[in-house]
Amino acid sequence: MDLLKDLWGFMKERKKFWLAPVIIVLLLLGLLIVIGGGSSIAPFIYTLF
Repeated sequence: MDLLKDLWGFMKERKKFWLAPVIIVLLLLGLLIVIGGGSSIAPFIYTLF
């Protein structure tokens, strides 16, 4: 959680709010890879890419 607080503080101080959607998309893709790696949903996820 400290990382998220530091990241938010950086974006707030430097006015880099355009980074928020990029970070969210990267987190969602990472979550998709983790969930799809060892589940029965994996074949359906791999067809997306």
